[in-house]
Amino acid sequence: MDVINANTKIASILKQHPGALEAIISISPKFNKLRNPLMRKLIASRASIFMASKMGGCTVDDFFKKLQPLGFSIDNTAAVEENAEMKELPGFMRNISEGAIVELDVRSVLDGGEDPLKLILEKTKQLKTQQILKLVNSFEPIPLIQLLEKQGYETFSETINDNLVYTYFFKSENSASPEPQLNNTAGDWENVLAQFEGKTKDVDVRALEMPLPMLTILDEMDKLPAGHCLFVYHKRIPVFLLPELKERKFEYRINEITDGEVHLLIFRH
Repeated sequence: MDVINANTKIASILKQHPGALEAIISISPKFNKLRNPLMRKLIASRASIFMASKMGGCTVDDFFKKLQPLGFSIDNTAAVEENAEMKELPGFMRNISEGAIVELDVRSVLDGGEDPLKLILEKTKQLKTQQILKLVNSFEPIPLIQLLEKQGYETFSETINDNLVYTYFFKSENSASPEPQLNNTAGDWENVLAQFEGKTKDVDVRALEMPLPMLTILDEMDKLPAGHCLFVYHKRIPVFLLPELKERKFEYRINEITDGEVHLLIFRH
């Protein structure tokens, strides 16, 4: 078993020992989200033991005590890379001025079960060149980051604790306002369904919290056999997913059933 220290990534630990997951979850109730394979993939690859201890309200030694019985060797001499993220700050964050920041807190919107997408995009459109949108959220909005980076925005995320993440979006002269496709594209819906009769997999993401709907769909796309189609049950048009589908050369059809019920067909010829 490898030697671990405060800077060892959680993903590396989980890869080395099948019992490490339950050992880590037992340290703090906040680590229960690691049971979800998609959240585990998202968090574990980014968080070191030190970072995870901050998120879980525990100590690095708590991790060592749980992992040592599994066969891991402990290195207590390694200097904690506490400022590792600061060393990797993009240029726009190094000389940031208070007047350049436009803050938007969407936690209350999410807590109310609403989608803050329109609000975020509206704020983005209102940004002036050299201004920064500081998005206050309870998770790192990976799909939004991907969308805006493709539009030329520079981004940086900072995890304050398990329920508080700041994400910064910098608008340069080359940034374009995101104009995602929102049309209903169900014109040949029945024809596409008939084409994939017996080769359709249902995926229901309506009960999942963000960002799990998009992560779930992408995970299912990776496992989709050739010649098959995903039938997705969603609460809304997944705006951040559409550019990703295009990039991966998937086609899609969107059928808006009601205001809170959207069906999608995702396939590749």
